[in-house]
Amino acid sequence: MAAAPSPSPLAPLPPALADAVRDDASLRRFLHGLPGVDQVGVEQRAAGLATRSIKKASKMWAIDTAISMVDLTTLEGADTAGKVRSLAAKARRPDPDRGEVPKVAAVCVYPDMVATAKAELEGTGVHVASVATAFPSGRSIMAVKLADTRYAVEQGADEIDMVIDRGAFLSGNYGAVFDEIRQVKEACGAAHLKVILETGELATYDNVRRASWLALLAGGDFIKTSTGKVAPAATLPVTHVMLQAVRDWHRQTGELRGVKPAGGIRSTKDAIKYLVAVHEVAGPEWLTADLFRFGASTLLNDLLMQRRTQLDGHYSGPDYVTVD
Repeated sequence: MAAAPSPSPLAPLPPALADAVRDDASLRRFLHGLPGVDQVGVEQRAAGLATRSIKKASKMWAIDTAISMVDLTTLEGADTAGKVRSLAAKARRPDPDRGEVPKVAAVCVYPDMVATAKAELEGTGVHVASVATAFPSGRSIMAVKLADTRYAVEQGADEIDMVIDRGAFLSGNYGAVFDEIRQVKEACGAAHLKVILETGELATYDNVRRASWLALLAGGDFIKTSTGKVAPAATLPVTHVMLQAVRDWHRQTGELRGVKPAGGIRSTKDAIKYLVAVHEVAGPEWLTADLFRFGASTLLNDLLMQRRTQLDGHYSGPDYVTVD
C-alpha cells in the first residue's frame, strides 16, 4: 500500500494559513473564527446518510474497501508477543481460505510490541502503527512523550498515533497543544502522524472542529477520533465534522490529509455508513486507506463473515473466521 500523501516533517504552512500560527493570539483568533457547527444540521445529515442502501455489487466493493482500511489493533495490558504475531498473521491474510481478500492497512500496537509486529509484517505492505505520547491519557512530561515516539520509530513503526493534551486544549492553551504536535511530528521523522483528539472529552462539535484544524495546522497527517478507551468514541456526526475539516483544508492548501474514526465500530453495516459519509462529505478521493482508516479490533471479523455471506448466499457464523 502506498504511503499516505502528506507534507514533509515540519513543512512550512501555505501563506494563507501561516499567519494563523504566528503567535498564541493569532492561533486563538483563527480557531475561534472558524464557522460554528450547526449541531442539528450535522446530526440530521449524518442520520440521513446512514439510511442509504447500496446494491449487492457495491456492497462487495464496500466490504473489501473497508477491510483494506482497517488498522487491526491490540492495546491491552495483557498483550503478548504471541498475540501480536497472531494478529500480524491475520493482517497479512484476513481469511485463510480466500486469498483474494485484501490485506488490512496496518497493525497497531504499543511501542514495546513494534519490533515483533515489524518482524512479522516486513515486506507485506501492511504498516506497523504504534500509539505513543503516554497513550491513552497523554498525561506525562514532553520529554517522556518524545522518547516514547522516538522509541517506537526506532523499533520500526511506520505510523505514530499520538494523543493530544485535552486538558491544555479545554483550558484554551492552544499554543501548547500546537507545539506538542509539532515536536512529536519532528520526532516521527519519516513515520506518519495520526493525532488523536479524544472527541468524547471535547464536549462540543465546535471543539472538535477547532481541535481538527489545530492538528492539521501543526502537521498531523491524519486526525483520529478516539483512543477507544473513552466513551463515546467514534460517532458519525463527529466524523462528519472531521471530514469537513480535511475537505476544507484540501480546498485551501491542495494537501490531502486523512481521518481515522476509532472505537465502537464493530459491524459491516456501521462501516458502510462511514464509507458513505466519506464519499458524500469529503469526496471520493478519500475512499482509500491512504486517507481513511478504521481503528478496530473486532470489525474485521464481521466484515469477513458478511463477505462470505455475499459470496455463498448464507450466513457462515463466527466459527469460520479466526479469533483475534
